[in-house]
Amino acid sequence: MTSIGTGYDLSVSTYSPDGRVFQVEYAQKAVDNSGTAIGLRVKDGVVLAVEKIKHSRLLVPQSNRRIMTAGKHIGVASAGWMSDTRHLVKRARDEAHNYHSVYKADIPAKIIAERMGMYVQAYTLYSSVRPFGVSTILACVDKDGPQLYMVEPSGQFVGYRGCAAGKGKQVAKTEIEKLKLEELTVREAVKEAARIIYAAHDEAKDKLFELELSWVCAESGMLHAHVPQDVLADAIQHAERSLDEDDDDEMEDEDL
Repeated sequence: MTSIGTGYDLSVSTYSPDGRVFQVEYAQKAVDNSGTAIGLRVKDGVVLAVEKIKHSRLLVPQSNRRIMTAGKHIGVASAGWMSDTRHLVKRARDEAHNYHSVYKADIPAKIIAERMGMYVQAYTLYSSVRPFGVSTILACVDKDGPQLYMVEPSGQFVGYRGCAAGKGKQVAKTEIEKLKLEELTVREAVKEAARIIYAAHDEAKDKLFELELSWVCAESGMLHAHVPQDVLADAIQHAERSLDEDDDDEMEDEDL
């Protein structure tokens, strides 16, 4: 990255001669080294899924969640530094609370995505701070229906039907593009999200991981909530079964 000249990566407020801000690119690398996070916007809701890498067998299950609630109708999934995630989720909660205090209504998805993008972008302007090493995926259902946004370390925010971040994002994006998202229900999307996370997981590098799933839909009362344990178990079984079928197909092709 620094082959074009030394010193341009020492401050986030310095551009390189070809117009790059290296500190922002380094922050993106922190995201790309994290577990995969995806979001699916379907016809009746939004589903979030995260591959939470377990660095020890002693970790308590369902602790240190990478999917959090920023407002009663807003879910946040993250890929990157966990400490940065907590800071941004706190900021999102403050924004949601302030909007409700002023307008007596829940904050729309586009507005909270815009405010979070502006906040993150402010940390790319000054040499006294560093960019956030996290990409956040915002899931929400507002008056315009299901909404899905992703805020990147640069402060850019974009609305998606399906998106992915983390080390398995290329595999995840390929699988998401195969789906007819506008025809899926949230129940179907939960199973597909689990399958995609399992497909994107790199067994050689990270053997242990925990799947996190949440949704915003009619079944959750249009509130953000983690999926029930029975739904999670069914999704994991579906993902493992699909993975085994893919392995069997590959073995048959090799035999041929």
